[in-house]
Amino acid sequence: MSLLSKFVSKENFSSYQDFMQNFSLKVPEHFNFAYDVVDVYAESEPERVALVWCNDHEEEVILTFAQLARRANQIANLLKSKGIGAGDRVMLVLKSRHEFWPAMIACHKLGAIVIPGTHMLKEHDLVYRFERASIKAIMAVASDNLMDEIDSAQAATGGILKLKISVSGPRDGWIDYQSEIDSCSDVWQAPPRAERNASDDPMLVYFTSGTSGMPKMVTHAYDIALAYIIVAKYWQNIEDGGLHYTVADTGWAKCIWGKLYGQWIAGSKVFVYDYDKFDAEKTLEKVVKYKVTTFCAPPTVYRFLIKQDLSRFDLSGIHYAVTAGEPLNPEVYYQFLHKTGLRIREAFGQTESIVFTANWPWDEPKPGSMGRPTPTLNLALVDSDGKQVEVGDEGEICLKTGDKHLPGLFLGYDNDAEQTRARWHEGLYHAGDMAWKDADGYLWFVGRADDVIKTSGYRVGPFEVESAVMEHPSVLECAITGVPDPTRGQVIKATIVLAKGYEPTDELKKEIQDFVKHNTAPYKYPRVVEFVSELPKTISGKIRRMEIREQQQKLWADAAAKEAQYQSEK
Repeated sequence: MSLLSKFVSKENFSSYQDFMQNFSLKVPEHFNFAYDVVDVYAESEPERVALVWCNDHEEEVILTFAQLARRANQIANLLKSKGIGAGDRVMLVLKSRHEFWPAMIACHKLGAIVIPGTHMLKEHDLVYRFERASIKAIMAVASDNLMDEIDSAQAATGGILKLKISVSGPRDGWIDYQSEIDSCSDVWQAPPRAERNASDDPMLVYFTSGTSGMPKMVTHAYDIALAYIIVAKYWQNIEDGGLHYTVADTGWAKCIWGKLYGQWIAGSKVFVYDYDKFDAEKTLEKVVKYKVTTFCAPPTVYRFLIKQDLSRFDLSGIHYAVTAGEPLNPEVYYQFLHKTGLRIREAFGQTESIVFTANWPWDEPKPGSMGRPTPTLNLALVDSDGKQVEVGDEGEICLKTGDKHLPGLFLGYDNDAEQTRARWHEGLYHAGDMAWKDADGYLWFVGRADDVIKTSGYRVGPFEVESAVMEHPSVLECAITGVPDPTRGQVIKATIVLAKGYEPTDELKKEIQDFVKHNTAPYKYPRVVEFVSELPKTISGKIRRMEIREQQQKLWADAAAKEAQYQSEK
């Protein structure tokens, strides 16, 4: 019996209809991924490879499940010896270091709640997270000035953070991981099953991008690990004994979609390329060298890949390719298909969930479509009155949950009952995205009900960027929107009303951009800056970002028309 079969009603399906009708998850009452998956593999198949890791400096780490379990036990004992226990919040800011995976398992064994974070966070990002989540410990890698930012945030928050562990060598005020870890026991005594966490207890927290305010804390239960079987086995189509590569670092929810839970339960090895900076050619070289079998990346990465001469790379080892994070341009789909023979299968989901919809293995993918709904989530498109819309009509993507917890959907926004009720009421979880459904049951993305910006695979909320821009003394008012970009999908635009005494100059644009770069994560800075005399507003004084976007779209349309006329006259 495979490990996968312990947790699903049925492993293989003949059609999408078979999948929808006959798939279900079997969730034990006290499920814990560390004990019920990692330790089981470590005992039954100790030499089975879990992780294949490499970087740009000719370093390589390959971990079997036995090695992974022992290292996780050492980290758990290290954390326990420093006062970390069940319910404590532990932040992991490890980029794509291989230490992330045993650290996750260690926290699960402790019962500590894990909060992954991107290495691009700045002091004020960290202060907000330390205070909001009461983070007690952090494990981090040296990346740019990250550790300085952490030290400053710790000082600014009055000692909320008690423990700092560096995986990058000795540093004042930090525990040196390398010198401490080998002195820790690699044995960990698992508690009796009845004394472990419940499957619906909190296990993992991700901060959102702050689409309508400051970032919210998305809390997932232990059973989310089982729900990721659907992502790995039935959307990414991973193979038992294969090698799966999802392009995402550990600070983003996409990492746990594609580099941990579902892949291991379904038998695949996980590949990690810890690059210093994304480079399409180097990425392709690693994919070929390590014989990646299934591949997942955001559309931005595919846009870079198709610009390469793919005939130089033997990509025959890749059997399946998928994407999510933002809508996939059909042109990218067809170019990749022409160059590789692989059909990119798109899916839609959120930090709050697993995939809502996907182009499943039994389906003929429709370029540009998000695919068809997931069997365990009761999806509906509803109008503003909460009524289900007809085929072909636009509606908000919602999940019918009733009053029960669904594995694969978050528990709520931690410490924010008001925001949870705003998104989750009257038996419906409101995703905040609009779509329509065609006659075959495929969903097509229309746009967001809020103002989130998707740039290079990152989700950016306007409020956070506006807050950073507004800190510059020259700025009186600011509106952040996304504008189309052929490479990044969207780029961030700041429409700014200047304070008295300031003149709109190119030098000031650059100064504001640099200011934002240094005061929040660099990917959030506005690549486009426009100075205006006033912002469009509603009667109540709210900024009309939609009007700004419409103005920008008209400019793009006019430019495209002029280019088409020019080409026709050549």
